[in-house]
Amino acid sequence: MKSLNSVDKILMSFLFALLLTGFSGIAAGKSPVGDVAIKGYDTVAYFQAGKALKGNESFTFQWHNLTWYFLNRENGELFEASPEKYAPQYDGYCAWAMTEARKAATDPEVWKIVNGKLYLNCSMAAYEKWSRDIPGNIKKADTNWLKYNSGK
Repeated sequence: MKSLNSVDKILMSFLFALLLTGFSGIAAGKSPVGDVAIKGYDTVAYFQAGKALKGNESFTFQWHNLTWYFLNRENGELFEASPEKYAPQYDGYCAWAMTEARKAATDPEVWKIVNGKLYLNCSMAAYEKWSRDIPGNIKKADTNWLKYNSGK
């Protein structure tokens, strides 16, 4: 049997690594799951419909290195025109966790709009803690969020 040259070894190593990591492939036009904002929920729907609704992968927009999903073209266009108006605070991280200077993934079903801004929390327990002093907790979280983003 012929020995492998260095290019063959590199290719074999790469393929082996893909197998070990569970490579499943990404279809053209689809984003990896980790890059989907707020678990695919339509951030505009919180404001328009007053409830948490899943978006549709046919209507997406890229913003803040995330893919945002929308129910329909109209919601996507509203977001595209003014993402800061509709995007959840702290790029969708938990509002309560941000008061403690940490990032936590959220449950898009646990939310509240305060002064025209959308806040998400990671659980109902976190929401209840955050709700005890919403103005004070927003102030703390805003200060901590600025620290996270000062290096950008």
